[in-house]
Amino acid sequence: MDAVLRTDNLSKSFGGLSILTGITFSAAERERVAIIGPNGAGKSTFFNVLGGQLPASNGHIFLEGRDITKLSPDRRLHLGLARSYQINNLFFTLPLLDNMLLALYGGERSHVHVLQSLYSRRNYADEAERLLELMELWDKRFETVAALSYGDQRLVEIALTLACKPKVVLLDEPTAGLPTSEALNFAAKIRRLTAGTTLVFCAHDMDLVFNLADRIAVLYFGEILCEGTPGEISCNAKVQEIYLGTGGGEAGTDA
Repeated sequence: MDAVLRTDNLSKSFGGLSILTGITFSAAERERVAIIGPNGAGKSTFFNVLGGQLPASNGHIFLEGRDITKLSPDRRLHLGLARSYQINNLFFTLPLLDNMLLALYGGERSHVHVLQSLYSRRNYADEAERLLELMELWDKRFETVAALSYGDQRLVEIALTLACKPKVVLLDEPTAGLPTSEALNFAAKIRRLTAGTTLVFCAHDMDLVFNLADRIAVLYFGEILCEGTPGEISCNAKVQEIYLGTGGGEAGTDA
């Protein structure tokens, strides 16, 4: 399959400190790829360079064959590359449905000036209902986002990222901060929400990784150590030694 998202010899340095070194990576249409690695491996830096929050020091990023290396995050979004963050970025005092409608409006280039008129747009209303039904949150559409559980807020954040119908979605630690009771069904809900979209995500939650990913890329000291199916990665002796073994926890932030 042709790559929808691809990097060629991508590198990132801060001063004399090299964080990413010559990463060549790709994700095909509708593929779900997990980026894993121990703390400090460079996962967050990789996502920030892909999303345009940080400039690349060297190399190139391609979206459907187009070089987007020097484009702003907004331009990347309009071309089809969307990103969700570890920290929720929602309108907490507005009802859930309003959050969805505003996101749908923001993903288009039309000119709507008042929230009331958004309710009259049948295409917005239908798509908002579809996304909320996928999240099993339609019954809570008139509740403020602040009244939702943290897990539901994380789902809403992902749904808002999908509102502009991107070709590729980048999810940064989608289950961060979730209690186990809420994380158990998260993979299935993300799979429903992102169906038909290329998904690249990084996570410390191995249950999520092995239940959601079609392919896994292991990042280690700023380089891709290996790639493979979940079965191949789980059996890789080097991965077990440096990442999946008994030593060291995985809590905390990443470089």
